Amino acid sequence: MKVKVLSRNPDDYIRGSTSEINRVPRNLDPDLHPFEAAREYTRALNAAKLERVFAKPFVASLDGHTDGVNCLVRNPVHVTSIASGACDGQIKFWQLQTKTCRKTVNAHSGFVRSICFSPNGDNLFSVGDDKVVKQWNVSDDKIVDPLSTFVHANILTGIDHHGSDATFATCGDTVDFWDEHRSVPIQTYSWGVDTIHSVKFNPIETHLIGATASDRSIMLYDTRDSNPLRKVIMKMKSNTIAWNPIEAFIFSVANEDSNAYTFDMRRLDTPVNVHIDHVAAVLDINYSPTGQEFVTGSFDKTIRIFPRDRSKSREVYHTSRMQRVFCVAFSGDATYVLSGSDETNIRLWKSHAAEQLGPTNPRQRRSMKYNEKLKRQYQHHPEVKRILKHRHVPKLVYKSAKEKKVMLDSIKRKEENLRLHSKPGAVPKVPERKKHIVAVKK
Repeated sequence: MKVKVLSRNPDDYIRGSTSEINRVPRNLDPDLHPFEAAREYTRALNAAKLERVFAKPFVASLDGHTDGVNCLVRNPVHVTSIASGACDGQIKFWQLQTKTCRKTVNAHSGFVRSICFSPNGDNLFSVGDDKVVKQWNVSDDKIVDPLSTFVHANILTGIDHHGSDATFATCGDTVDFWDEHRSVPIQTYSWGVDTIHSVKFNPIETHLIGATASDRSIMLYDTRDSNPLRKVIMKMKSNTIAWNPIEAFIFSVANEDSNAYTFDMRRLDTPVNVHIDHVAAVLDINYSPTGQEFVTGSFDKTIRIFPRDRSKSREVYHTSRMQRVFCVAFSGDATYVLSGSDETNIRLWKSHAAEQLGPTNPRQRRSMKYNEKLKRQYQHHPEVKRILKHRHVPKLVYKSAKEKKVMLDSIKRKEENLRLHSKPGAVPKVPERKKHIVAVKK
């Protein structure tokens, strides 16, 4: 029988008989270094600090409008092409690569309420206060007259084009479904509301339409049916709706109560998520082409980028001159964010504030991936979390956020006290997400 035992010679780890300093056995494997965790934490802390140092999101401003920018849309085919509509009736076509205006047309008398591109990116459709839908040629910079005009009996407030067919939808007193080759709507939907503010086609299930109305409702329509599908009524009015381009049944709405709500259309009695960082009415919302996050513009003069599954924003952008943000949009490659505001300016931002623009070599790319991995690994460590979370906001927004928190805490405390001093079951506990829903109708 063979027996193996550990045998250590004292001379290997004791420095002489009179010395009290013992030699510690070392493992020379670099992957098992005793200070590896401490080194990684230091690197993660430095990566978090450097991200905030290099966070300079503002890229450029597109000047040219003489009135507030009311609507903004990106070209679905050409990544560097966008169009904007202003409160004075002008529509401008911009080239992001050169940051110049390609063409300006005097489209409507009064506000340009909404614009949208056709699926091939060659035509633009616009609606305004003059009760007219106009179709514009985008490819020819010299044409300043509309290709076609569709006259409606009422003022139109929104428009969106079908993802593949030659059809589009408009909204005003009713939701109308049009064919590009016909002068009258082929389908009209009405559900007893005063004004419908926005209408959007589902980019995946292209027969579905979502709309928001002045009676605080969010309505869903199916173009294959003659009747509306469902309606959810909220406590406050929703300004606009945006469908997730990756998940067919998910949509988000911008609400007047300073929150954005994400819904699953299969279960409208409770939102999937409530996004809560704004302190004033959310005026516009737009999804990234990846479907993983969306950008919102607010009356509080800031824009925020939210992950689709988080209630808190990951970025907040603002400048000292930017006023109320009426419209926002992601670029076609999800690298940039565009915002149009009340002081006639369109601003171009990076979607990731600390991202390096321009070409990078392999060493830089490896370093950036390593830093991102470190930040994710140590994101819950208090010091790293504090640095990654910190954002500077205007004084008014900071004070309003503190005041909003105090009011919400007070409401929760009153509800808890009322429940505590009432009969069991007399004051039911309503989940926080369901508090914002009034009713769901079919």
